Amino acid sequence: MQSSAETAGPNLLEVRGLTKIFGTLKACDGVDLTIAKGEIHALLGENGAGKSTLVKMLFGSLEPNDGVISWNGEPVTIASPSMAKKLGIGMVFQHFSLFEALTAAENIALSLQADTPLSTISAKARALSYSYGLPLDPEALVGDLSVGERQRIEIIRCLLQTPDLIILDEPTSVLTPQEADKLFETLERLRAEGKSILYISHRLDEVRRLCDRATIMRHGKVVGHCDPRQETPSSLARMMVGSEVKNAERPPSAASGEEILGICGLSRKPAGPFSMPLKNIWLSVRAGEVLGIAGVAGNGQGEFFEAVSGEARQEAGDAIRIRGQQAGRLGISARRLLGAAFVPEERLGHGAAPRMKLSENLLLSRHRTDRKAFIGTGGFVKSGAIQSAAQRIIKAMDVRKSAPDPEAAALSGGNLQKFIIGRELDRQPALMVVNQPTWGVDAGAAARIRQALIELARGGSAVLVISQDLDELFEMSDAIAVMHNGELSKPIPIAEATLEKIGLLMGGAEPGHVHVSAETA
Repeated sequence: MQSSAETAGPNLLEVRGLTKIFGTLKACDGVDLTIAKGEIHALLGENGAGKSTLVKMLFGSLEPNDGVISWNGEPVTIASPSMAKKLGIGMVFQHFSLFEALTAAENIALSLQADTPLSTISAKARALSYSYGLPLDPEALVGDLSVGERQRIEIIRCLLQTPDLIILDEPTSVLTPQEADKLFETLERLRAEGKSILYISHRLDEVRRLCDRATIMRHGKVVGHCDPRQETPSSLARMMVGSEVKNAERPPSAASGEEILGICGLSRKPAGPFSMPLKNIWLSVRAGEVLGIAGVAGNGQGEFFEAVSGEARQEAGDAIRIRGQQAGRLGISARRLLGAAFVPEERLGHGAAPRMKLSENLLLSRHRTDRKAFIGTGGFVKSGAIQSAAQRIIKAMDVRKSAPDPEAAALSGGNLQKFIIGRELDRQPALMVVNQPTWGVDAGAAARIRQALIELARGGSAVLVISQDLDELFEMSDAIAVMHNGELSKPIPIAEATLEKIGLLMGGAEPGHVHVSAETA
């Protein structure tokens, strides 16, 4: 199998001096990039380094101010995504472009030829998804699917267009390790067939495993190139950030014994035909503790978050207790008033309103909990106080932006994630519930987020983290529970947890049948 840049074919794509300016900000500043036929090329950089702007220009979503793009040796102008597709460029965006009221097949059909029968699209999508190990039900409504399952739709939709260059923006951020391995096999097969892939990821181990070459960007400029297989995750992170990146430090647990979140026999019927029911869940999260929840996508984590946050209310008030108060029948704002904070997995559209400014999103989430600070006499908004709070969060979380108070949709995914988590941390909540805290976030920002959550817990709050990143959970958690098929295992103290034990539970093994061997204990 041809798997290196040396054995790859001639250049498929060349970029010279590509520049994009927003106001006074050069998001891309004279970028040069070459992608050969039959190679997987990594594009690395911090959140806000210019990666998303660059690939949007390659896909025709943005028009460059300067520079040349050549395709198969010929200069081209890519004026729209449809033109990019005609050239042979396909893209899987980090933020999904799916209609929730349509099925997976109907969403896929929107990007294909109009005369293709829906039954044919369904059959092809099903066959392709199973052959690549990313099983997909074409008849499922997108609104009923987890984020990981929605990612599969985007990947399959792209592959059905048979592009020569596939741009993947954080493709494994919502996939399990097993799903990611299947995707890697697919990408290696495509490379062997002569296809090219531009791969954007903050997971540096997978970049080292998969990619032939890497281009590193910082502050809109290309600052280096390397063979990632000859580097370490630490050296790659150092090239991206410009300094050493340290893992989060987790001091010994200071759990006080005071229960902050209590879940008692929580059950929930499926909200839709493809939703997962929750079955008799019991859980206690105490002050000073970080409790992690692992699980394969689609096993009820989304439904569990909705139940804990108040998006889905319970019939029994005592099914959820927050700081000793019955909260099962309360909505989101009422639970926030009890000292809780929530960060959903889908940041754009769920965690933030895309077309509203950061300050406006801050007001949306905190107009009840910070009413005296943000709302004046007669119900008038204190815009100065809100702007001051927004800037405090932006500074604390190092949110990179192109305007003083941009719309949420104008931020890169990682920077928006930093703002949303910072918005909740700024309240110093007694309870913090976070779903996928570092999805699509660079190594430096991920370490910052994890450390902030640990410090929140060590300051006396309770933190509940739902994540598919096992390395993240082992780095942060004092104990880990596993969700499978709508059921939650008993938490395993981190000193007793192993990848083997957690992996077995994620695969559906009965908790009583999972043992730790002497070698792995």
